[in-house]
Amino acid sequence: MPRIYLSPPHVGETEKALLVDAFDSNWIAPLGPQVEAFEREMAAVVGMKHALALSSGTAALHLALLVLGVGAGDEVVTSTLTFAATAFAITYVGAIPVFIDADPVTWTLDPELLERELQRCASVNRLPRAVIAVDLYGQCADYEAIRSICGRYETPIIEDAAEALGATHRGKAAGSWGDLGVLSFNGNKIITTSGGGMLLSDNPEWIAKARHLATQARDPAPHYQHSAIGYNYRLSNLLAALGRGQLAHLDQRVQTRRAINAFYRSHLGQQPGIAFMEENPKGLCTFWLSTMTVDQERFGVSREEIRLHLEQLDIESRPVWKPMHLQPVFRHCRTCKGEVSERLFDHGLCLPSGSSLDEDAQNRVVEAVLSVPGRTGGH
Repeated sequence: MPRIYLSPPHVGETEKALLVDAFDSNWIAPLGPQVEAFEREMAAVVGMKHALALSSGTAALHLALLVLGVGAGDEVVTSTLTFAATAFAITYVGAIPVFIDADPVTWTLDPELLERELQRCASVNRLPRAVIAVDLYGQCADYEAIRSICGRYETPIIEDAAEALGATHRGKAAGSWGDLGVLSFNGNKIITTSGGGMLLSDNPEWIAKARHLATQARDPAPHYQHSAIGYNYRLSNLLAALGRGQLAHLDQRVQTRRAINAFYRSHLGQQPGIAFMEENPKGLCTFWLSTMTVDQERFGVSREEIRLHLEQLDIESRPVWKPMHLQPVFRHCRTCKGEVSERLFDHGLCLPSGSSLDEDAQNRVVEAVLSVPGRTGGH
């Protein structure tokens, strides 16, 4: 049987037609009409006024920090339960990450702990230069609370929505809650440009500055002149064409991933010791990845035993993100709590969730989980 991947690209004829159109136009080099159209369409979908198509979500995070003026020695508060790029970008500008534990229900940044940290920072007259709130596995953070807290301390918010395009919180789209929003179109995301990202904001000056920096910071001169350090961060016209084709199917991709999550819940969620990440009732989660936790005492086997068994059956699965405060490279960074994220890492597993996953493949995954040797009630 073919291998089942965690979240493979899902492309079709729409994407092919737009790629061929871009190819035939000879707009092969970076920039071009597909890039401009992709920016307009994505800004409209997310509900932000301005968008900048980039080579990766990491590049978007880096530029977001730069346009906010974050620099050497500054502190930036973020979630510890995230992909490393969130924290890496903070170090790119010489700043210092400060990590906040996850909420035990939504798995996103805990607002109560964020408030505690900002109160502590204010008491020593050292507020962070920014907060990066992370949307996790297709679920938005609690932005009403986060915006209220950050507003009291006049701390700007960068929304890392790399994992949550298509999700909403209170009816407002992921990527639109921060002063700056960041998206990723990596190959495993809900839509992909093979590699790519987007920076969004309602502030035209920020996007203009980011656009300048992302295009090697060229000054307006007939020769190559640079008054600032720039970066080669723009998305190519060909990849933007792919992204436009993917974006046309976003709603369908969200519905499919939600249906896959519902399938797993209905077949595994009643098993002793199995629990799934809850959907915040304030929003709509895409379930970009369907994630569950495993109580070894009740289920009979551990998360890792399940993962290894699935791998033997040619089914890809992965632990949830290893918290940043447990990463060797960030071992000296300050962390507010961390026990929730550590527990989720120890017991959490991401199941195959790609929108091309058919029912036969979903059944294979379920049967594999239930057939782990040694499972309570298993075989």
